[in-house]
Amino acid sequence: MKTRRLGSLVLVLACLVFGLAGVGVAEEKVYTNGIDANFPPFAFVDKTGKPDGFDVASLDWIAKEMGFKVKHQPMDWDGIIPSLNAKKIDIIASGMSITEARKKEVNFSIPYWQITQVLVAKADSKLTPEAAMSQGNKIGVQRGTTEAKWIEENLIKQKGMKFELVYYDSAPLAVEDVLNGRIVAAAMDDAPARDAVKKGKAVKIIGTFGMPAEDFGYAVRKDDTELLKKINEGLKKLMASPYWTELKKKYELE
Repeated sequence: MKTRRLGSLVLVLACLVFGLAGVGVAEEKVYTNGIDANFPPFAFVDKTGKPDGFDVASLDWIAKEMGFKVKHQPMDWDGIIPSLNAKKIDIIASGMSITEARKKEVNFSIPYWQITQVLVAKADSKLTPEAAMSQGNKIGVQRGTTEAKWIEENLIKQKGMKFELVYYDSAPLAVEDVLNGRIVAAAMDDAPARDAVKKGKAVKIIGTFGMPAEDFGYAVRKDDTELLKKINEGLKKLMASPYWTELKKKYELE
């Protein structure tokens, strides 16, 4: 009887040990990266439904190097910072411009890319940026972006320019309306503009419209200092590695 009781006790203890180990694995922290689902080449969802892009691949490398796990969650861009601060996601690595207004809400990593905002029109267009933004014309822009806010504040409110701003959920959707003639041009970062041209869209970059160049950075919540430290260290390692050059080549950023 004693032997049987001892065996039962050992079995119970083993179950508890393995059970607790299982709980530990189940509760392992996985950081969620919120991405714009249609912002190539930095972030997008491919034809198979898998998140991809320069920022997605970069953060995957950083996570592996720095010893944490990450998954990528497509989200509406105009609500992505509120989602971060509501703890629905943990990181924004998706071509986000570092601005003073955003710094009040989130903490940014070191800059890793600089972009310029441009206007995209039909490939056969004769329009200049000044002509495109003249009275009666419609200009497309992605809602929630820095270019949308800058145009609103600096060109429409301050300068009183009379063109109409039309809002879209993504830059590629604005490009489609350029092609079908619903708008004369679309304002966006130069990287997705070049991406549209490289993919054979019948559009071209007609120039800039006065907005200063901006840096991209990854965003985290104000209190996530340890995560920010890991991201910054990982970014520095990535940018110093041969893989950084491979990524730029793969996503045609050079």
